[in-house]
Amino acid sequence: MFNRQSNAYVTWTLLVLTIGVYLVEVLAGGSQNSNTLMTMGAMTNASIQTGDWWRLITPIFLHLSVFHIFMNGFTLLYVGQILEPMIGHWRFLTIYLLSGITGNLASFAFGSDNAISVGASTSIFGLFAAFLALGFIYRENRFMTEIGKSFLGLIVVNLLLDLLMPSINIWGHLGGALGGLFLGYTLGLPGIQRPKMIFRILSLVVLVVISYFMYTKGMIVYG
Repeated sequence: MFNRQSNAYVTWTLLVLTIGVYLVEVLAGGSQNSNTLMTMGAMTNASIQTGDWWRLITPIFLHLSVFHIFMNGFTLLYVGQILEPMIGHWRFLTIYLLSGITGNLASFAFGSDNAISVGASTSIFGLFAAFLALGFIYRENRFMTEIGKSFLGLIVVNLLLDLLMPSINIWGHLGGALGGLFLGYTLGLPGIQRPKMIFRILSLVVLVVISYFMYTKGMIVYG
């Protein structure tokens, strides 16, 4: 069921694009220069409130340092080469991008008004959680069950580390994981009629409702 011959070219494309964007950051003024980051698409709560909705997407491709992009890039490559051949290219891309958006929505709704949000970790948490969803759906398959448990462990460990490092956007990670979990359940595996369509639709509806709630909560300006 899982021996589909497929190259992870979406993973590699995302990785090359992300590295390219980082190089542009450096050349344009520095990856830790707030003006450069905002010009290139970083997110603040105020920027979304004033109508820059596209900043829910662009932060996924921005990074603060070589270490930051190395960790996210390495994780993307590792996870993508397993997950993309398993679920297919468009499913993988959908989970990556939409998990990043739900992560940024969670940051918008619950995060600090002063924070500048950048990084692919929102999307990467979504990939982790997609594995968790697949492990639950196809729990009779030992490989899927074990890999689901492994990525659940990664989610828990990383969230605990987030609590110890105040500079890390834990809301973005939680939102990304939430998006990946529901999208993994919505999309499932290609060619397999599980879960049932009614449950796929329900999962998608719940994700849309939660996303809309986070957006409307973030749009409330206090004071």
